[in-house]
Amino acid sequence: MGAVDSFTWHDGERVIRFGEGSLADAPRLIGPAPYIVFTTERARSAAPLIVERAEVVHLVGPGNVDDLAAELRPRVFATTIVALGGGRVIDVAKALAAADPPRRVVAVATTLSGAEMTAIHRHAADVPASAPTVRPAVVINDPALSASQPEAAMLASAMNALGHAAEAPLTVYANPVTTMAADRALHLVESAVDPLDRRALALAALLGGYAIGGAAYGLHHVLSQTLVRYAGLGHGPANAALLAHTAEALAEGRPDRAEQLGRVVAIARRVAPRAGVARLRDLGVEEGSLADLAERATRRRELDLTPPRLSAARVEQLYRSAF
Repeated sequence: MGAVDSFTWHDGERVIRFGEGSLADAPRLIGPAPYIVFTTERARSAAPLIVERAEVVHLVGPGNVDDLAAELRPRVFATTIVALGGGRVIDVAKALAAADPPRRVVAVATTLSGAEMTAIHRHAADVPASAPTVRPAVVINDPALSASQPEAAMLASAMNALGHAAEAPLTVYANPVTTMAADRALHLVESAVDPLDRRALALAALLGGYAIGGAAYGLHHVLSQTLVRYAGLGHGPANAALLAHTAEALAEGRPDRAEQLGRVVAIARRVAPRAGVARLRDLGVEEGSLADLAERATRRRELDLTPPRLSAARVEQLYRSAF
């Protein structure tokens, strides 16, 4: 399969539509039932075909997914929720569907987050943590939209996708299928960042999202997400600033994946400066907060999924190496 082929993938209960022009299929894939849209200002203007048919359109602002979902929950009345946006928007939609099932999520990606491919998300603040999570029933990934960010922001988002590809083969839930998808995503990113190939990066994000959705995540994503939640960073920049350092740490415990992780380190070191996020200090992280961030990260049970589990001191060392 070529890097930029279009396809429709029936994966269990969900339908995944990828490729140039796939956005035009949105009305058919969403269906005739009334639906509401959660989106951002940038995404809203990029997909009028979806927005104009919606019963209601809600703009999702900055903030944590659990808080945003709790705030928006009373406004959800339709059984179909269309998430037109990046990872935060899609995760909010998944949280809203999980809060009051049965609801169906249609995810239309506008970044390379891969969130459209997973059932990984925080719950609304007023929903028990034990409630089942939700993955979108329909995924639409049109590279003209999913890879449409300005170059620096898109490269940071691509490091999020590369983080998925790096970590999925290392978790205790890894399997041959998710590892094959992850390795294909790694190859695509490696070949697509220079010269820049936005369509190949879009496919890499889709495959990386699939891989991490099946295999779950560990060290790299715990450290990145801790920066997002407690230091106010965006997901793309957090991934871009950390990936070279976390990939090196992961390789220490997995010599069988040293070659692949070495390639990840090389890509991340090359791309982070182009994304404007070479160091955590560039993103406004305070050096005095690193010990607290490390302590918070080591409370996460997901660290057990990429053994051996690192200590708080080692996590702080990684944050300092990226500072």
